[in-house]
Amino acid sequence: MRSRVLQQLDTLARNLVPLLLTVALLLAGILPLHITMLQSVAPLLPLIAVFYWTLYRPDLMPAVAVFAIGLLQDILVGLPIGVSACVLVCVHAAVNTQRRFLAGKSFAILWLGFAVVASAALLLGWLLTCIYYVTLVTPDRVVFQILTTIGCFPIFCRLLQRCRLSLAERA
Repeated sequence: MRSRVLQQLDTLARNLVPLLLTVALLLAGILPLHITMLQSVAPLLPLIAVFYWTLYRPDLMPAVAVFAIGLLQDILVGLPIGVSACVLVCVHAAVNTQRRFLAGKSFAILWLGFAVVASAALLLGWLLTCIYYVTLVTPDRVVFQILTTIGCFPIFCRLLQRCRLSLAERA
């Protein structure tokens, strides 16, 4: 009986890893580093995590969890409520529709796919922010944020891959 309970707890903990890692990346991405202008162009680490986990373990990254992560990001960063949630849910949907194409492809194709999805997602976030504030927000920062997010993808993709493979080995 005790062994079965421990096994269920272990399974639950493993199933929460993608969600908890995504939240950890969200928190890491908003840490105040006191570097001028860095926060406005810092990579969107949760976007990388949502893309990765939706592609490789969609069962552990449901849309409702992605929505909740987006709302948490909006609250913590100070964006209009719903912008990040909408953006991340759109990323989730885009990856779900393209999973057959992306899965099993070379890293270059995966990175290119991420670049397209991330660019569209960040531009959508920019557009929603412009609509919310009823003004044209300069797109300079968004362009740099797109570039930093795409540039950081290989590093974080590798880290997330190690976590996924580590979980699979211990299962």
